[in-house]
Amino acid sequence: MGTQFAGTGRLVRLALRRDRIQLPVWLFALVVLEAISVSSVLGLYPTEADLLSIAIATAQSPVALATNGIISGYTAGAVVASQIVMPLSLGAALMSILLVVRHTRQNEETGRAELVEAAVVGRKAFLTAALTVAVAANAILAVSSVVVLMAQGLPLGGSLAIGLAIAGAGISFAGIAAVTSQVTEGARAANGLAGAALAAAFVLRAVGDMSGTVEAGGTRVVSGFASWLSPIGWAEQIRPYDDNDWWVLVLPALFTLATVALAFFLTERRDLGAGLVATRRGPARASRTLPTPLGSAWRIQRSVLFWWAVGIGFIALVYGGVGEQIDDFLGEGDQVTEVMGKLGGTSDMVDAYFATIFGTMAIAVGAYSIQALLRMRAEEAAGRLEPVLATAVGRPRWLSAHLAVVVTGVVALQLLTGVATGLAYGLVTADVAGNVADLSAAALVFVPAILVVAAVAVLLFGGLPLWASGLSWAALALFLLFGLLGPLLGLPDFIRNLSPFSHVPPVPAADVTGTPLMWMVAVAVVLTAGGVALFRRRDLAI
Repeated sequence: MGTQFAGTGRLVRLALRRDRIQLPVWLFALVVLEAISVSSVLGLYPTEADLLSIAIATAQSPVALATNGIISGYTAGAVVASQIVMPLSLGAALMSILLVVRHTRQNEETGRAELVEAAVVGRKAFLTAALTVAVAANAILAVSSVVVLMAQGLPLGGSLAIGLAIAGAGISFAGIAAVTSQVTEGARAANGLAGAALAAAFVLRAVGDMSGTVEAGGTRVVSGFASWLSPIGWAEQIRPYDDNDWWVLVLPALFTLATVALAFFLTERRDLGAGLVATRRGPARASRTLPTPLGSAWRIQRSVLFWWAVGIGFIALVYGGVGEQIDDFLGEGDQVTEVMGKLGGTSDMVDAYFATIFGTMAIAVGAYSIQALLRMRAEEAAGRLEPVLATAVGRPRWLSAHLAVVVTGVVALQLLTGVATGLAYGLVTADVAGNVADLSAAALVFVPAILVVAAVAVLLFGGLPLWASGLSWAALALFLLFGLLGPLLGLPDFIRNLSPFSHVPPVPAADVTGTPLMWMVAVAVVLTAGGVALFRRRDLAI
């Protein structure tokens, strides 16, 4: 039995060396996001009356419950927890998914695992090493989180509860990624399945929180049953700075043990390099477009686009279906109007709701653009790009083909967001055609901002290929913080303006002006051109 884990220590060191750039960038970005968020919340609500006001408004707002999470009291710590636990749990989960897949399935896909296992390395060593690094990364994130919170003057107990809650969510999805890495034959499919599980966890939590009941004078939300089916929901149910329900930590611990045990069991049921679900045989003859740069790019990118479309379409249907009930949920009051005005840029409840939802979904589509564009880096690192460039295909043409597929995917996903939201909302308001048209147009307004996100990823790929992954995700996290959460956190205008999402009007409430959108398209074009130019002049980074 021991020989199956032989070499784990050396593989841990190898994984740490490979991630010496990406992992610190991930941790630094999440910690900075937390520090800025905590500081902004404490500065925005300095008095007990301010804290009580935002707690009551948050508890009454399904928009805030869906995008931020439950509120549990009106102390400074409780308000901070309602703002940071959910987004940081999502960040930790995404970090863990990418880490585990990178050091398991990707190693098999590229052939590195076969070479390494030819030495004295056990069959389960790669998976054990990946999970060890994932647990260590989440532990570091937990400790850093506690330090940041206590540095802001918050109590130790609640700070420790937040740190462990975030780490518990991250480790839970490390276990999910360990399972998906055994099921599929490719890293993209493994990431896609784990990402779909993350999207499902987010939706379950959002539905459970929005369907909950308000107690304790309007400052405490008791989530519905659906939240208890989600690892992201478990992080919230610890209720830091209120109950500090430590027993809830048993749920992610047991879930992780179960998924890890299943993953180890599955490793013994498949061959190295194979998945439990065999790759479907392709046609006997390739299509005429496959040997072209555009056809090849589509073949590489299509599975990523498909899984994102499934997740985004489902979430949009859920959000659209509850739009008719927003006024009933929120009621009336200056506190509610103030929060909704900050979130959606308008005092109209329904319009503010859709403006906030479209902003959140645009961030998700921005994440798709980064993941899809980083496939170029994966092709380069795997050594598959060099033979392609040895033909008549030039670097700009190859990169442009991938960019064309991703830009088309961004537009398609935004259109899907609008259509699905409008369809669900239209069915409950008896105006399908009108709502589909209006909300689809509103969703498409976010396309220029998403293109800026994609252009940043292209620039980083062209100039800093080894840093491209970590820095691209860090940029998206900052855009989320500055652009969507900036108004609620009271960030200065010059900081908020650093995010392209700050320059998108709060559609569907506001009128759309073309100037800021045209400027964002121009910025995206300039950054993309810079990335192409840098890519032409650098060596391939294998």
